[in-house]
Amino acid sequence: MNARAVSRRGVLGASLLSSLSWLLAPRSARADASLGAEPVPGVPVLLCVFLRGAADGLNVVVPYADDEYYRLRPSIAVPRPGLRGGALDLDGRFGLHPQLKPLLPAYRAGELALVHAVGSPHPTRSHFEAQDFMESGVVGDRTVSRGWLGRYFASKPAIGAGALRAVAVTARAPLSLRGYADALSTSSLRDFRLQSSPELEPALLRGFQRLYRVDGADLAERAGQRALGATELVARALRSQRSRARYARDTRDFADLARLIKADVGLEAAWLDLGGWDTHRQQGSSGAGDLPRQLDRLARGLAAFRADLGEAFGRVVVVVMSEFGRTAKENGTRGTDHGHGGTMLVLGGQVKGGRVLGDLQSLAPDQLYQGRDVPVLTDFRQLLSEVCERHLGIADAAGFFPGFQRDDARRLALFG
Repeated sequence: MNARAVSRRGVLGASLLSSLSWLLAPRSARADASLGAEPVPGVPVLLCVFLRGAADGLNVVVPYADDEYYRLRPSIAVPRPGLRGGALDLDGRFGLHPQLKPLLPAYRAGELALVHAVGSPHPTRSHFEAQDFMESGVVGDRTVSRGWLGRYFASKPAIGAGALRAVAVTARAPLSLRGYADALSTSSLRDFRLQSSPELEPALLRGFQRLYRVDGADLAERAGQRALGATELVARALRSQRSRARYARDTRDFADLARLIKADVGLEAAWLDLGGWDTHRQQGSSGAGDLPRQLDRLARGLAAFRADLGEAFGRVVVVVMSEFGRTAKENGTRGTDHGHGGTMLVLGGQVKGGRVLGDLQSLAPDQLYQGRDVPVLTDFRQLLSEVCERHLGIADAAGFFPGFQRDDARRLALFG
């Protein structure tokens, strides 16, 4: 196509679409124009928090009753409960990392379940492969182009017309949502707007609204309508809702997602990436170190999110996951290397929590995967399929995870 063949609408449409990171599919102009026209109250919401880099589950949920844990980690093990910097006792066998103390009230209220020795059964220790498997829901095949959440949205019509059903707060659109073309993906919800001065923005917005007229027929016009609708909907939701909890600057993404949920925009699933969990060096025990800093941010964000939602927390489930765990034994640089089984957290108003789940019995050499790692005793798809069925209301979630044979005898019973 030469320069003359590129229309003014096409250029502006492509520019607007790129700047807003809005994944679009053709649909009627009438539906595009009505995005967010009516509130959609009472929708169950799933928030997936992905800890990219492979979080060390053994220092998240500490098996302090196992002497092998302290033998394997002479400098980075979290001390036993009662000692300085010690783990927070949960059940007489496991303890919570002390930087996760803000989550202890949720655990004691029965709203937080912790699952040990969970992950993908594939033996890869590649971040990229393991992340793709967990996001696609198809283990061992990186050619899969759709994600498990994308399959969920394809299986279920929107609850309300114009609903903003899926949001990802991440630097790149996650594989998990591929297959659902109307997912919003942005690195920051509060920066999801026309990039201009406050004085110029209203005039620019009116100009784009005239340009992308409601009866527009071409793809660029539809894309422009959809992007403008998303911009207005997100901005209106963030303006209309106040935070009921205090958030630090590094947890503001949790605050923005809470505002979307409270604004009843029809949100069903949200995805939030938190990076920085690849702790090969200077991982730390319970005080200084990379892992304690990361856990502090996670705990503060989740605790504020829970408090902020108020009654709406009863219809929200948060699943915290990572691509795999880390080696049971610390390495020579006071860190840990890529491992196998990890830990997942499930938080929500309807969660049957206050429990540490999974079958991790010991870190003795004959109990470790390949003699070095926590084994995978619970397939992550077992957990996610249960969340989809019991929380999102899917009769049978098996189709979201092709090739997975669910074992009903190993159900986690995450919901009462």
